[in-house]
Amino acid sequence: MTESKNKNPQSSAEMVDMYFLENRAKLIDIAAFLDRLERASDTDASDDFRIKAFAKAAAVITDGAPDKAKRILEIFSDYTPDIPESAPQSKGASGAPKEVAK
Repeated sequence: MTESKNKNPQSSAEMVDMYFLENRAKLIDIAAFLDRLERASDTDASDDFRIKAFAKAAAVITDGAPDKAKRILEIFSDYTPDIPESAPQSKGASGAPKEVAK
C-alpha cells in the first residue's frame, strides 16, 4: 500500500487569506532583528553559531523542497548525547547546536 501525504482541507487561497498577514509580520520582525544585528557596534555576528543556524534555516524557506518546518527544526536541534553539568549561558538553552552542519 502506498502512503500519500495528507492534504490540507483548505485551498491555497484560503490559506493565504487566513495566514498571510500574520506571517508577513513575522518576516518583518526577522528582518528588523537582522537589521539591528548588522548595525551593532561591537563585532560581526556572522561567525556566531546561532546566526549560522539562522541563515541556514532561512535558506530552507525558499529552497522549493518539502517538509520545511521539519528541516528547520532539525537545523536548530542539538543531537549531542551528553548532558552538560550546567547551562552554558545565563538563560540556559542557546536555541541552536554549537556546530552547524554546512
